[in-house]
Amino acid sequence: MTISFQLRPANRNDAERLLVWRNDPQTRQASHHGEVISLEAHMAWLEKSLKSPDQRRLWVAEMNGKAVGTCRADRVENAWELSWTVAPESRGQGVAHQMLSQLMPLFNEPLSAQVKIGNIASVKVAERVGFVLDKQEQGVLFYVYPNKPFMAG
Repeated sequence: MTISFQLRPANRNDAERLLVWRNDPQTRQASHHGEVISLEAHMAWLEKSLKSPDQRRLWVAEMNGKAVGTCRADRVENAWELSWTVAPESRGQGVAHQMLSQLMPLFNEPLSAQVKIGNIASVKVAERVGFVLDKQEQGVLFYVYPNKPFMAG
């Protein structure tokens, strides 16, 4: 059986699933902001995100038509900072690697990523797709993608 994998732009219909993934305990542990997010706060964030493609871009990954993860690109000075979340039931299947492999070529600008120390899965994915550790500060690993010009700000 052939596996179909695609990234598509997120939309309002994804709100509930994105919130469930965001509030998953393992996701919260890996996040810079580990608190549980309310539906109201999430909806406000999603609305703002969808209306600001020059500052934030959001995708949902689907495997064989089923949503399996999400990735985001946030404008940070002269670069795009990437982050990703894999649906709890889809972890360990290479979803994050596939998401980033499809996402990264969409950008002609510098890319970066931040991963909390101890998030071994995200460290492995970041390094597998070519991110290089730039520095470590306050429990966070800062990665840059060397194949695109990057100027630290």
